[in-house]
Amino acid sequence: MHPLSVVIITFNEEQNIRRCIESVASVADEIIVLDSYSTDNTVDIARSLGAVIHQEKFRGYIGQKNLAMQLATYDYILSLDADEALDEELAASIFREKNSLYFRAYMMNRCTNYCGHFIRHGLWYPDKKVRLFDRRIAKWGGLNPHDKIILREGFPVDRLKGNILHYSFNTMDDHIWQNNRLSSISATSLYNAGLRSSWFKMIIHPAWAFINGYFFRRGFLDGSDGLAIAINTSHQVFLKYTKLYKMHRASKKKKMPVSVAKPIITEKKSLASDGL
Repeated sequence: MHPLSVVIITFNEEQNIRRCIESVASVADEIIVLDSYSTDNTVDIARSLGAVIHQEKFRGYIGQKNLAMQLATYDYILSLDADEALDEELAASIFREKNSLYFRAYMMNRCTNYCGHFIRHGLWYPDKKVRLFDRRIAKWGGLNPHDKIILREGFPVDRLKGNILHYSFNTMDDHIWQNNRLSSISATSLYNAGLRSSWFKMIIHPAWAFINGYFFRRGFLDGSDGLAIAINTSHQVFLKYTKLYKMHRASKKKKMPVSVAKPIITEKKSLASDGL
């Protein structure tokens, strides 16, 4: 059976880290936690469950996850956020696959728990993620906060049965708070990449996010939660393009060049969620 390293990045995740680590107990040959100097009991809980702890100042989701997987002993990596956990079916699928690991990368669905209910429709499901992979042919890329695994060309991806369970939003206030934070990170990433906003993008992109998620992707089947998600998703898109627009206007008035912004972290909330 092939060995597997589970890697997790954390910051103030005492409410989530136990569930995450316990869910991978049957498949992990080691558990690596890269912590960004949590001020709560995250590190103590993770260490008590057998995790190997490393600490590093937060360098953005992409940079942090690339560092975390390099700290692992084994080449095959299962990467999870601290607010995620494997369901029993996915854990069993991974355990069976460890006998051969015929593929170099594996995709799985992610199912988000929103205010106590799992969402099965809309833009949030099935939220396909490549999370099990050979690090020799993979790296984290994308634009913060929407990190993703980028594979070298020519390697097929298999799909495993089961779900990553995502416990990101316990209350509506959590969603509103994340909208503001993640839209700021997204706008900064787009700004640093040299991309621009416009009135068209501020109007059309949020409208399409709502229509696509609520009607075409049948978010309405999740009832009032589906409506709340569609509205908040649209609002996050609006905030992202509005903030990007204002950043370029401010830069133009000051006649300042585009500069690379520092990664964002907060003392009040965790960094686990990638904002979907």
